[in-house]
Amino acid sequence: MFGRREPVPFAFLAEADRFRSNVAPPPRERASVGQMAGRWLLGLTIVAGLVGSLVVGMPALSTDTATQTQQSQASQGH
Repeated sequence: MFGRREPVPFAFLAEADRFRSNVAPPPRERASVGQMAGRWLLGLTIVAGLVGSLVVGMPALSTDTATQTQQSQASQGH
């Protein structure tokens, strides 16, 4: 039923699904102390930037109640 396939221009493509390699990839190298320190420093810099932008941006996001009461008194004619 599935014995015959369409012709493929390259024979290695037709046989690629039957090929299994017995060669294991080399083990990954461990990161050096400098690389680990650099990754930690980069992560801390990113977190500090996000926290800093949140702290700086919070006053702009908060609603000031004193300003609202002054506006409401002015609109009432006081």
